[in-house]
Amino acid sequence: MNIDYSQEAPAVLGRLTLAQIEELVAKPLDTKPDRKYFIALSISGSLLLLGAICLGISFYYGIGLWGNNQPVGWAVPIVNFVFWVGIGHAGTLISAILFLLRQRWRTGIARFAEAMTIFAVMCAGIFPIIHTGRPWLAGYLLPYPNQHSLWVNFTSPLLWDVFAVSTYFTVSLVFWYIGLIPDFATLRDRTTSKIKKTIYSIFSLGWRHSSRHWQHYEKAYMLLAGFATPLVLSVHTIVSFDFAVSILPGWHTTIFPPYFVAGAIFSGFAMVVTVLVFVRKIFNLENIITLDHLEKMNKVILATGMMVGYAYGMEFFIAWYSGVQAEQFVFINRAFGPYAWAYWIMVSCNVIFPQLFWFRKFRRSIPVMMVIVILVNVGMWFERFVITVTSLHRDFLPSSWAYYKPTFFDMGILLGSFGLFFTLVILFTKSLPVVSISEVKAVADGAQPTHRGGHHE
Repeated sequence: MNIDYSQEAPAVLGRLTLAQIEELVAKPLDTKPDRKYFIALSISGSLLLLGAICLGISFYYGIGLWGNNQPVGWAVPIVNFVFWVGIGHAGTLISAILFLLRQRWRTGIARFAEAMTIFAVMCAGIFPIIHTGRPWLAGYLLPYPNQHSLWVNFTSPLLWDVFAVSTYFTVSLVFWYIGLIPDFATLRDRTTSKIKKTIYSIFSLGWRHSSRHWQHYEKAYMLLAGFATPLVLSVHTIVSFDFAVSILPGWHTTIFPPYFVAGAIFSGFAMVVTVLVFVRKIFNLENIITLDHLEKMNKVILATGMMVGYAYGMEFFIAWYSGVQAEQFVFINRAFGPYAWAYWIMVSCNVIFPQLFWFRKFRRSIPVMMVIVILVNVGMWFERFVITVTSLHRDFLPSSWAYYKPTFFDMGILLGSFGLFFTLVILFTKSLPVVSISEVKAVADGAQPTHRGGHHE
């Protein structure tokens, strides 16, 4: 099928019939996995196994196997938590906010971004639990009446994380499932397997593509989109409170909430682009997930990257303007102290390299964008590392200063979280449609952007 991928997404889709679109999206579900699929699954599964082994050994011997020390009591686990919560923000932004703004280009990537949100939040939820050192007591984080009158500390920002992240995960999961209902019905009608037909029938909730079904569906989707939109801002704002409500130099600043939100969207979009490049190639979805989609996402990466760069500069200005000697020292120490290497990796990856996206040639070049978005993900992990570790290792008392080094188990658990994430992504690509069949049909059929379903069968 000869398609000019340089054109706008609706123009490309206009060359395909609705039946061709349905066949193209559902093809990965109907065909047996090839060698590339099993190679990818084995790599991600190996990383997951490494992380599970490191976690198991940590549970047996204790978290003394990690590099945490005094004064760096918070280290890689919290860094990983903030990193994965940030990755999960792009999905809700693409699905909810761009849907409310009637951006039709979201249709080819929304489903995949929603799934990545759920998987990333699952990865994030592991780290606060294991960082306590007693993960088997995680149930005590939930407030419930009990005979001992034990209640959680409602003034603790870590408890706020429990409520924020669990709410975000629940709403994202429901939002994702609601969007899947019409596609479950489509898969139910086209499959010949009795087992699959039964499964799809259960999950499609009796969907029959009727006008009344579409009307109720669109209202429900609109309400969930409106409900999910403030969560994009609130969740990472609350995560930033883990740091901002303290009195520690480098953390005690009011710029953290918008700074963290911009960084979350920045890293989330970079991860979506990273995975989509492989998915569109492996499953031959270049005519649905076009270069036009990737270019628009690269523009968002460029914009949010400049916001993050502005925040970096403002942090130094705020420290200087405050007149607090300890605050000023922390930022000088970040840029020129023992962790200067981590700071300049962060600045290079998050501020300097994304500037290449000013040029259209680079925004539409797959090799260039892959290098940049991978560097962005590396830079955003180092940003959380710099914020956490550099403020802790040299605080108010020079007699308490120490240098933190991650151990093999720290890095093994980090790699294990990537293994879990990519394993879930790979399994998702073969079990559910990676793009919304109904939405892509609506764009191809010339439906109004306010109408999600478009083509009623």
